[in-house]
Amino acid sequence: MDRLVRNLKEVYKFRVLVQNLVSRELKARYRGTVLGFIWSFVNPLLLMVVYTFVFGFILKPKDLTIGTSWEYALFLFCGLLPWIWFSSSSIESANTLMINGNLIKKILFPAEVLPIVVVTSNFIHFCFGLPILFIFMLVLGKPPTLFALFLPVVLLVQFVFSLAFSLLLSALTVHFRDIKDILGNLLTFWFFTTPIIYSLRSEPILKYPILQTILDLNPMTHIIEGYHSCLFYGSLFHWKKLGVTLLVSLVFFIAAYAVFDRLRDSFPEEV
Repeated sequence: MDRLVRNLKEVYKFRVLVQNLVSRELKARYRGTVLGFIWSFVNPLLLMVVYTFVFGFILKPKDLTIGTSWEYALFLFCGLLPWIWFSSSSIESANTLMINGNLIKKILFPAEVLPIVVVTSNFIHFCFGLPILFIFMLVLGKPPTLFALFLPVVLLVQFVFSLAFSLLLSALTVHFRDIKDILGNLLTFWFFTTPIIYSLRSEPILKYPILQTILDLNPMTHIIEGYHSCLFYGSLFHWKKLGVTLLVSLVFFIAAYAVFDRLRDSFPEEV
């Protein structure tokens, strides 16, 4: 534990480096494009338009616990935005140490900065999508309530969990390259076992308690439900479940960092 605290203090000293790398990542993502950073707003806007069209005109969801087709599209978008942040961070973290091998081989460079940069840059992209979500909530007649002010709590829980998972992935992928191929299938399975395209209040979930139990074991369930509560339902999230998720995320972070720290000396040889 003392080693963890010392290492985190060292990482904090490199906060300017993290800021510069995040800035470089954001600029590189849209380098050479005509619209540049505007794509950060256009992409979620197009995504919301597509889902609103599909579920507003083509598909008619039968899940009456959510509401009309328009409300379902909004419900879906509330869960998709944070999921894209999590899945993008996971996929990019699996490759970040190998892609930036030239930096890792520098003696004074802290390797854990790279997963931190990945999660932070994807978090910023997530933040760019939030105004689009709020605009559509207003357009569709479901404006945010005061409970949206509790959103930073949910963001904190997801940031800690995403960072823990990214640290573990980045460290293990250096030694087990197959993880990159398994990860895509894992995230697909994880997506469907997280209440993004369906509600925990839907009839099949309520009818079979075993499903509820399985979903409760998934940390992303309570994180996504936190977004749905604050934004879509306009209510307070289940603070006990989200609190347990934060505790689990912190323990997971400590364990993931321990694995990362144990393997760090082998990174320069393997990348």
